[in-house]
Amino acid sequence: MTGTVSLVGSGPGDPELLTVKAKRLLDDADVVLHDKLPGPEILDMIPEEKREDVGKRAGGEWTPQEYTNRRMVELAEEDKDVVRLKGGDPTVFGRGGEELVHLAENGIPVEVVPGITSAVAGPAVAGIPVTHRDHASSVSFVTGHEDPTKEESAVDWDALAATGGTIVVLMGVGKLPDYTTALREAGMDPDTPVALVERATWPGQQVATGTLDTIVDVRDEAGIEPPAITVIGEVAGQRDRVIEFLRTDYGEASDESRADGGDDDA
Repeated sequence: MTGTVSLVGSGPGDPELLTVKAKRLLDDADVVLHDKLPGPEILDMIPEEKREDVGKRAGGEWTPQEYTNRRMVELAEEDKDVVRLKGGDPTVFGRGGEELVHLAENGIPVEVVPGITSAVAGPAVAGIPVTHRDHASSVSFVTGHEDPTKEESAVDWDALAATGGTIVVLMGVGKLPDYTTALREAGMDPDTPVALVERATWPGQQVATGTLDTIVDVRDEAGIEPPAITVIGEVAGQRDRVIEFLRTDYGEASDESRADGGDDDA
């Protein structure tokens, strides 16, 4: 007998944003191999005896992908039902595609359970729509943390600057100076609004806003750290129009270092 591996997206972190199917599979699983990014409240829902941390953290703890691949196969071959739990959606910069192929090549039954991607949910809960009829008819999702073995970046910042619309960068707070400089050098207006959303939908969510020219200083002053999402484009300016009436359950420390030097939005 062989167990099944489910590649499950946990959404941005709020347990109420888990899908019904994700919750059922977590309850029924024999083992949950989880990343660092599922929210702490979601991980607390899983009995400790069936949780295994195989996460990665930039500049911190690191579980080799080869170990995770091997562990999924081993557990399934022991006839265990395994949930491979990832933050957001497993196929959006989550190596879900690689793990799907690896499991199939080893003859392991596998299913993919989509999750709400933080690339959309993070900006949304901060009052920022990634598309808008007046400001953005397209959106580009970009990773800020490419495979370090690549000889050069596969991200064409010149093309993104020319395309217009919204640019959403995941896992890119550390390289913020690099790509904001690249976009300015490619001709993007330095006054383009930019927002950073740290730990979206987690209890410690924080949002900071600025412009392409000021956002690095804003990041440093506000102390924004990973995991965080960067939103670049006119839609990032929509937050100012709704913040007074925006309700949130996430204990947000709102815009503590805004580019205009204004007061907190608490």
